[in-house]
Amino acid sequence: MAQTAGPQGGAAKPDERHPALTYASYLRLEELLRLQCPRSAEHDEILFIIIHQVYELWFKEVLHELARLRQGLLDGETPIVRATLKRVLTILKTLVAQVDVLETMTPVSFLSFRARLESASGLQSAQFREIEFVLGRKNRALVRLHPEGTEARRRLEERLHEPTVWDAFLRYLCEHRGYAVPRRALERDPSRPVEPEPELQPLLIEIYRTDPDTAQVCELLVDLDEGLQEWRYRHVKMVERTIGTKRGTGGSSGAAYLRATLFQPLFPDLWAIRSEL
Repeated sequence: MAQTAGPQGGAAKPDERHPALTYASYLRLEELLRLQCPRSAEHDEILFIIIHQVYELWFKEVLHELARLRQGLLDGETPIVRATLKRVLTILKTLVAQVDVLETMTPVSFLSFRARLESASGLQSAQFREIEFVLGRKNRALVRLHPEGTEARRRLEERLHEPTVWDAFLRYLCEHRGYAVPRRALERDPSRPVEPEPELQPLLIEIYRTDPDTAQVCELLVDLDEGLQEWRYRHVKMVERTIGTKRGTGGSSGAAYLRATLFQPLFPDLWAIRSEL
């Protein structure tokens, strides 16, 4: 850990009120490492907890990056847009790789402590729902999974009504790349999920054929869409491998519910034009 400079340019000297910053204190490791609290004596429960806590940390980072991506689009900062999309794509690869670690846990091992989870379920991850909402997959019913008055409910209500990454992308095309984006697309209700807009698709085809720089941004958005779908697929197969057709702990239909979320694109217009290029 690098030392901070003192007033005369030398290393800052700690005192009793302000002890020297260390690796452990900067990362607050004592608090962090106390957050794993298994509810059973089963060996694999600690792995299950750590994997999901790490997922939530990555979800926090993805939300942080998506905020930068959306603002970069609104500001017309193409280098920031590209760099941020590439970072999110790299994080998604890490999320997929974590499934490999989770799959080292056998079905018998998971079932040995599954009942201790009671009604706790990944379906209740507010941050993952925020990611979906920011990317345009809005669903009012999912907001109601969180009790009124909770911070999670407040955040999701806010995300439900705010413009999405796709809305910012359309503004980017119109205000910074000079394209005549259909008014219907620009003025869509942001609380609704992103749906195909046939009037927009000829414009996207023109971009792909004549504007390589903007087309590259389009392709990075497709990569993001595909990356999230890949994570969903791996998640479904992991659940099928671990609990088969059993119902989920949160009351969902388990793998059947997760399968229903597959192959639903975030940016349907970018997929719809493939056969026309």
